[in-house]
Amino acid sequence: MYQKILNEIFNEVNRLNLQGKQADYIPELAKISPDKFAINLTELSGKNYGIGDINDKFSLQSIAKVFAFTLAYKLKGNEVFRHVGIEPSGDPFNSLIQLEQEEGMPRNPLINAGALAICDVLIDELPNPEQDLFDFIKKIAQNNTISYNPKVYQSEKKTSYRNRALINLMKSFGRIHNDTEAVLDLYFKLCSVEMTAPELSRTFLLYANHGKLPGTQEQILTSSQSKRLNAIMQTCGFYDEAGEFTFRVGLPGKSGVGGGIAAIHPGKYAVAVWSPLLNPKGNSVKGMKALELLTTKLGWSIF
Repeated sequence: MYQKILNEIFNEVNRLNLQGKQADYIPELAKISPDKFAINLTELSGKNYGIGDINDKFSLQSIAKVFAFTLAYKLKGNEVFRHVGIEPSGDPFNSLIQLEQEEGMPRNPLINAGALAICDVLIDELPNPEQDLFDFIKKIAQNNTISYNPKVYQSEKKTSYRNRALINLMKSFGRIHNDTEAVLDLYFKLCSVEMTAPELSRTFLLYANHGKLPGTQEQILTSSQSKRLNAIMQTCGFYDEAGEFTFRVGLPGKSGVGGGIAAIHPGKYAVAVWSPLLNPKGNSVKGMKALELLTTKLGWSIF
């Protein structure tokens, strides 16, 4: 059933000739072919269905913020919410105005300021922050080959003016404890993590499985933490287009300006889509449409 539906969606979306723009403010991302398109769905059983460019790795960008927050939440519990809020931003993901008005407290962990604050927490908590974070990502991906793309990392680092402004503003309010360059470096490497669509959907099964790793059933997050993280993805996972995604798709998920989107149906599956052409809000135009068609054709959403 799933493969037939994915084939239908892939062909239908391609026929629509949807228009968008790559994230050219990160020069390395502008080099990706605009024609790339992949859809992959993984059931909790591990059975996999995919179509398109599913063997190509792509930059996760903001999707990887979910992994950093997962680790911080695991380590700190509800104390983590002293560093980030849980409200949708309603503003662009890199807004300085909102951060200034709210005295450097990020609205949620899935916007840039929030993920920077989470990286600061991880530096406080981990003996070897970079190695420990990437070991954790490999663990939840159940894949020891996962890494970051050094070219994307360098590209981000060279064009990081807005993120430097965000972290320095937070530092001025006493929200950042560590050296800003160390926090930025961890953040850039996090955003430069790359996976294929099957690797990404496999990793997101953790959130569809109530905080347990599929297969081993190791509890990474408590069921309560998993529920709350999924709620944050539902309300905050798509920048200032989270309401639109909830209305059209009805699944918790997270997007990234690399063109990827990962979403989950708790107890059923995780799905990853990738197409680098973005709408003005920074979300994949083909990916948004593909997921809307998926829940429409299946007749399932969380609502």
